[in-house]
This record gives sequence, structure tokens and C-alpha cells, in this order.
Amino acid sequence: MTIDTKDMINSILDSVSRIDYIKPEDLPNIDLYMDQVTTFMESQLASTKRYPEDKILTKTMINNYAKNNLLPSPEKKRYSKEHLLLLIFIYYFKNILSINDIQTLLNPITEKYFKSTEEKDLTYIYNEVFSLEKNRIESLKKDLLKSYHMAEGTFADASEEDKQFLKIFSFICQLSFDVYVKKMLIEHLIDDMRPDEPSGKHRKEKPPKPRKEK
Repeated sequence: MTIDTKDMINSILDSVSRIDYIKPEDLPNIDLYMDQVTTFMESQLASTKRYPEDKILTKTMINNYAKNNLLPSPEKKRYSKEHLLLLIFIYYFKNILSINDIQTLLNPITEKYFKSTEEKDLTYIYNEVFSLEKNRIESLKKDLLKSYHMAEGTFADASEEDKQFLKIFSFICQLSFDVYVKKMLIEHLIDDMRPDEPSGKHRKEKPPKPRKEK
């Protein structure tokens, strides 16, 4: 396996630099039908796909979000700008959080700001959050470079045949640990948002029943 690690990290940093978000002014000013929603999301978020054949959003996904109370029902089968804003949040959250966690996180936002007649509406929430995320790009790039250089310093005594792969493995492990710690922190914060659970207490899943051997 031959990988130019310098080209790899430069490509990653270049991709990070191009990270953008759907601006509220780019959202349609008219309500959309289901097919129009999926087409819009596909065109706007295509750059986030890992593989060309991946789907950003499908009719089944949207229907499931509504069934799980993540998304208010459309009015006369049409989805508003506020629906689209919620779908964007859901799209990013679903990569790291369970449906139950997303529901806990978004329900208070939806209840107070969806279709709000006040100045501080869902667009206000969206703008505040994503402008903050945009400002994180440069610090994120610095963190990535730091992790990359740390990984480059590992496995100095490994064989030349294995060294390149092991350094990439080390880099992936560092990034994965960052994701793990941040995901754990997010889950703690969400657990604290649930009024029916003791603060900081995680829900424990029941252990699977042992399978009977045939």
C-alpha cells in the first residue's frame, strides 16, 4: 500500500477549508413538496457524500423523522423553510447520535422556535449555530495538523514495510479518540436535558439474551 501522506493531509485540510453550510437566504421562499425537498437537499449537500451513490435524504427518511417526532408534519403535503432547517440539523446529528438523542435535543427547539412569530425564530437559531461552526474551521485545521505530526512521530522503530501503514493507523486512532470523547460528552449533556432521568445518568441497554445453540 503506497500512500503519499503529505498529499493525504493536504487533501484533508483542503476539504476542511471548503466546508460550508446551507445559508438561510439560499432556502426556497416557497413551501416544497416531498420530491422538491429531497432534490434541494441533494443538490445543496452533495459535497458531503462519501460515495456518489449515497443518498442525502429520501422520502422514507423524512417519513420516519415525522413518525419519531423529529419533524413536524407538513401542511397540505408541503414543507416550509423551517422544515428544511430542521432537516439540515437532523442530517448532521444522525451521523453521531441516536434518534432518541436527536429527539431530546431538537424537541425544545422545535416547540419554541418552529413557526415562531417572534423575531427569534428557527432561522435565528440556525444562523447563530452555523456561524459559530464556520469560525471553528481554522482551529480544526490546526488540531488536525497537530494530530498528524504526532502520528508521524510514532513507530520510528517499525520496519520500513510497515511504518507507513502504522503511522496512518496511529493518526486514525487519534482522530477516533477525539470523536469518542466528544460523543461521550454530547451524550452526557443530552442525558442532563431529559427531565425524567437523574442528572448525568445514562440509560443502560438491556444485555442481549444468550442465543441457544442448535
